Amino acid sequence: MKANLKLIKKQRKFSEAFKKSIVNDFESGKFSVIQLERLHKIKGQIIYRWIYKYSQVNEKGQRIVEMKDSSTQKLKELEKKVMELERAVGQKQIQIDYLEKMIDIAKDELNIDIKKNSNTPLSIGSVTAKGK
Repeated sequence: MKANLKLIKKQRKFSEAFKKSIVNDFESGKFSVIQLERLHKIKGQIIYRWIYKYSQVNEKGQRIVEMKDSSTQKLKELEKKVMELERAVGQKQIQIDYLEKMIDIAKDELNIDIKKNSNTPLSIGSVTAKGK
């Protein structure tokens, strides 16, 4: 038969120096609250309480809002996006060079000027469309 036993909660006590070091790690940007929570196995609520109590930067009564994605993660995503866009621009430039070469070949071999000249008269269809 089981006796009604309550689970005994272990209450850890942290030194003031440890608490201040946690707050300094947060304020310096080394770690987010979530990272500190996982690293030291301390609830986030406790860390926020320490930040409120020991913070040199945050004023009393201000709410701390932490971004879900860290700034380094966003920076990596933006760098990846820049690389993708640079690659796309490079591919488009290769395509433009290819098409210009094809136009030059058509001009040389077939004596056809594909590029539109600025003094080319308007087609009849354009004039009647404007007249309506």
